Parts: sequence; C-alpha cells; structure tokens
Amino acid sequence: MQPHIPPTVTAPTGCRARLVTVTAWLGRFPLPIAQLLFRLAIASVFLKAGLTKMASWEVTVQLFADEYQVPVLPPEVAALMATTVEVSCSTLLALGLATRVATLPLLGMIAVIQIFVYPHAWSEHLTWSSLLLFLLTRGGGPLSLDRLIGLEPASTGTAEGEHHAQSRA
Repeated sequence: MQPHIPPTVTAPTGCRARLVTVTAWLGRFPLPIAQLLFRLAIASVFLKAGLTKMASWEVTVQLFADEYQVPVLPPEVAALMATTVEVSCSTLLALGLATRVATLPLLGMIAVIQIFVYPHAWSEHLTWSSLLLFLLTRGGGPLSLDRLIGLEPASTGTAEGEHHAQSRA
C-alpha cells in the first residue's frame, strides 16, 4: 500500500486563471457603494408607490377596499398606514438615516402583501426583501447619515472589522 501523498497546490491556468482574476477584481468592488445603491434602489420602489397613492387618494382608498382587501383594517386606515410607511421609510433609506429601523416596517408590509394581497408576486417580494434584509443586517454603510452622526459604528461586523477588533484586544 502506498502512502497518501497530498496534491500540491498549483496556480490556476487558462480559463480558470482568468476566472480567478476576474472574481478577485469583482470582489474589490466597494461595499459602501453597493450599500448606497441598495438603499436608493429599494427606496425608489416604495417612494414611487407612496407618492402614487398620495396623488389620487380616493382611488387609493378604493383600491384598498376592492382589490387589496387587507384583513382587519378598514380600507382608509390601511391606505393611510401603507402610504405613511412607504413615504417615510423610503425617505429614511435614501438618506441613510435610521436605516436598520426603516427596513422593519417595509419588511412587515411586504409580508402582508405577500400573504394577503399578491401571493403570486413572490419573486418581486423576494428581491425587495433581500435588499432590505441586507440593509437590516449590515446597515446603511459609510455613505449614510447613520455613520455621519454616529448611529452606526465605523465597522459593522464585517470580517475585516472583526479582525481589527481581535488584533486590538
């Protein structure tokens, strides 16, 4: 029986080398820019919806009465709550102010829409929820008012931040 000889690690060649190079280059994309883009992307979705509701209030209340039919709440109350959450939380997300808190009502609203109003629109709701969950768990990033006024620490639990925290201990 021959002894097991571990394979040697060799540098990738050809297509694999190119893939490794491209992947490494993409991995250097600045996270703060991604966080800003995520905030603006999801804020634009909900802000547009909220402003549309405000532009024609009678139609909005009628939609809540006839099509949306949110259980328990009267259509006027549901419409007011939805509009308020959409406009206020979108504004907070765009500014990067109270980012983590602003994601929670929007996630709750998505859950209600998914369960009671448009259960077939799960792929769109999954996209929105993914962006919001990222912002909830990672914060608005360095390009946010949260960071500027000290609501978010300079490092928010990234592997790099944890490494620096351990090396200072």
